[in-house]
Amino acid sequence: MCPTNPSRVARALPLGLLRAACVLMLTLAGCGGGDSGAAMAPPATGGGGSETPDTSLRTVTLEVPVGAEGGQIAGARQLRVPQGFGIRVFARVAEARFMAVAPNGDVLVSRPNAGTITLLRPRSNALPLAYSFASGLALPHDMVFHSEGANIWLYVAESRRVVRYAYTSGQTAAGTPQVIVSGLPDASTPELGGSYGHPLKNIAISAEPALYVAIASTCNACESDTTSNPVRGAVYRYDTNGQNGRLFARGIRNAEGVRFLPGTNTLWAAGNQRDNIAYPYHDDFDGDGIDDFGRVLTSFVDANPPELFSSIADGGDYGWPYCNPNPRSASGLADMPYDRDAQLNADGSKRNCGALPRIKRGLPPHSAPLGFSFLQGSDIPDPWKQGAAIGLHGCWNCSRLNGHMVMFVPFDAAGKAGEPREMVSGFVLDAQARTRWGRPVQAVPYGNTLLISDDYAGAIYQLYPRN
Repeated sequence: MCPTNPSRVARALPLGLLRAACVLMLTLAGCGGGDSGAAMAPPATGGGGSETPDTSLRTVTLEVPVGAEGGQIAGARQLRVPQGFGIRVFARVAEARFMAVAPNGDVLVSRPNAGTITLLRPRSNALPLAYSFASGLALPHDMVFHSEGANIWLYVAESRRVVRYAYTSGQTAAGTPQVIVSGLPDASTPELGGSYGHPLKNIAISAEPALYVAIASTCNACESDTTSNPVRGAVYRYDTNGQNGRLFARGIRNAEGVRFLPGTNTLWAAGNQRDNIAYPYHDDFDGDGIDDFGRVLTSFVDANPPELFSSIADGGDYGWPYCNPNPRSASGLADMPYDRDAQLNADGSKRNCGALPRIKRGLPPHSAPLGFSFLQGSDIPDPWKQGAAIGLHGCWNCSRLNGHMVMFVPFDAAGKAGEPREMVSGFVLDAQARTRWGRPVQAVPYGNTLLISDDYAGAIYQLYPRN
């Protein structure tokens, strides 16, 4: 969402931070001036006269092979991509969500609503062959390949369990699943009465190895998820055989993406924060002469709270639903502290927000970050390989569309996340009119290219370096 009245935002920001915060928020959210197609400027060079990496974007026409036309991919679709890259349709898969690349180069694509996993086998000068790899699943979502000894396993997160399949290179259909974790909450959980706001589950496997399962919230903001068993809005850790499960971290409303920073045992999560946040300060935000504390004001909601992209510590609490990240501190959208939630923690008795670990990096409010991949160690050309590529699915209820892009977050050698910037965009036709033709879900490295799933257009795109 975008602020409808910047002067109102100014009253919520310290004066010294106003310019920097507005520039970052408006640039990332696509606010102001319409969808002009202008690319983000590259960062300024550091000292010593070193050359600035070229991170500028250019507008290209999406390449559509014969047989891949139709639906939302009609006519000449324009996208903004990094200099030196092109982008093409790799495959058409209806409601394509998460992907996993098999050891032999096959690509698995989850389709939660269909209850299936599709296997794509690339071939030269034609669309990939498509196979029904698995069916009859309950909202299958995230998938991870993992090797232990001589065994290769494919782990699949369903809404109420995590299963794994023994994998043999080249197979086109899954065998019998082995249930690893059962009893995860979804709409079938009796206490929830058939209602679950975020039933899709996400998983990651560490180098230890251990299995991590993200259990999203049932709601926008509610206390019942904090006392449930298992806790919802949380991440759990298990042995890779499903034993010894325990709560790892909590207060993460909807971690749609979880992955480990390469070369470390540090888990990172991309999360969707709450909607309709109430104004958390005792002052007159909208200029009507009364205290606006606790009121839900569109101009404040549009710009708050930032979405989460952060490392997740064992035992950490990341605020939801009692504390919300505050981008108006001296650190801006980096290492964000928290405000008390004015509806559920007004007096601070439910949670001491000042004692919580800070969120490492804020992303545009309501932009819905979903799947992401670290590109370190991939063959993606510099300067795009030292960081994370995140699919921003885009807001569903904002007054003006934002997100709808792949965003790149650079990382330094110490594992610190830098300023986010656009990597692939152009899926919005008219932000004000709320029209779009695509919604990125996840980006994964594939050789020296990047595959991008889109559940709205029903497609997988391939961002590739031109010779």
